[in-house]
Amino acid sequence: MIAFTGLERHGEDRATQSLLNKLIRSNVVNNTNQVEVLQRDPNSPLYSVKTFEELRLKPQLLKGVYEMGFNRPSKIQENALPMMLAEPPQNLIAQSQSGTGKTAAFVLAMLSHVDPSLKWPQCLCISPTYELALQTGKVIEQMGKFYSEVKLAYAVRGHKMDRGVKIKEQIVIGTPGTVLDWCVKLKLIDPKKIKVFVLDEADVMIATQGHQDQSIRIQRMLPKGCQMLLFSATFEDSVWKFAERVVPDPNIIKLKREEETLDTIKQYYVLCNSKEDKFNALCNIYGAITIAQAMIFCHTRKTANWLAGQLSKEGHQVALLSGEMVVEQRAAVIERFRDGKEKVLITTNVCARGIDVEQVSVVINFDLPLDKDGNPDNETYLHRIGRTGRFGKRGLAVNMVDSQRSMEILKTYEKHFNKKIGRLDTDDLDEIEKIAN
Repeated sequence: MIAFTGLERHGEDRATQSLLNKLIRSNVVNNTNQVEVLQRDPNSPLYSVKTFEELRLKPQLLKGVYEMGFNRPSKIQENALPMMLAEPPQNLIAQSQSGTGKTAAFVLAMLSHVDPSLKWPQCLCISPTYELALQTGKVIEQMGKFYSEVKLAYAVRGHKMDRGVKIKEQIVIGTPGTVLDWCVKLKLIDPKKIKVFVLDEADVMIATQGHQDQSIRIQRMLPKGCQMLLFSATFEDSVWKFAERVVPDPNIIKLKREEETLDTIKQYYVLCNSKEDKFNALCNIYGAITIAQAMIFCHTRKTANWLAGQLSKEGHQVALLSGEMVVEQRAAVIERFRDGKEKVLITTNVCARGIDVEQVSVVINFDLPLDKDGNPDNETYLHRIGRTGRFGKRGLAVNMVDSQRSMEILKTYEKHFNKKIGRLDTDDLDEIEKIAN
């Protein structure tokens, strides 16, 4: 068993989640969030583009963009690309979740600003982990497919380099520690020649010890005219403070959060005495109503495994997500579920964030969500059951209550969201049928 400090564990979870999202999203999510743009100079005209042609890209880059399946710019690209490609280049802090096309946007900026005739690093991109750096590298390789004069180097662990051998690749992508070594100890990169600096996944970055200081040290070595681009999915205060230290005079693009709402979701609770009781209640619900796809949340891996076994015995096609799986395995399980190969996905808290599956019509909290100290976790409750009411559809959430304590927790959720959670008697099949209509 590896022991993590709270902070490292948090950083690792965030990095894993981010990688998982990249693996399971092959296309840009249709995002309904409103984009809010705060310009560094409010008097300069604000440009946004509706087509990639308007950006006057090099033909070989435009070809790469279309080859990747982008037909028109995504919400974030409409506003970010004109700023990133402006002359003189502008600095940018942008909030964007996974699936919004932000990696493609900053890759396009890097590829556009590179001079292929100069054989030294001109663009530097840092990512929180080795795996995330490789994912970004993949996008650079795909988008630069027809621009073969531009070369890419990976500054990541295990890529051993000799001191003082100058790198000829124009784009370097890597993790903070290795990039810092390449600049300072090994002198492979001359930071004064960097034109574009990208810091991706800032919220993941600062959740990992040491990364914040290393990133700031790299940024301080860059020349005055270097373009600084910073991206983050969330912007709590700590991320803002960090962003402001790294990016001077920024333009800011924020996604106005789509208010997650429980308005389209019917919530119920079922009184049970044991996990066997909960299982019987679950079988009754399944027996009475037609469920397209369901997600069932358990508190521990042990319960999740037990439940998956029981449901399989009853003839259900079950997918199980658990923390000991590597990210690629988790991605494969989610893909299968999303393709409808399994109708039930059982998961523990750890794996649950950020999974969007449109067909989920029912969410069952086999165990109510708690934070790490065992207290009610409103945000996780919202995330979990919010999956069913997505895309304007009506959803159903059923909470299993098996003790006085879990009843108190349920009451906390009821109070916090100001939404009544009604009792459901799962021995009464007519009652279950009613809630489905």
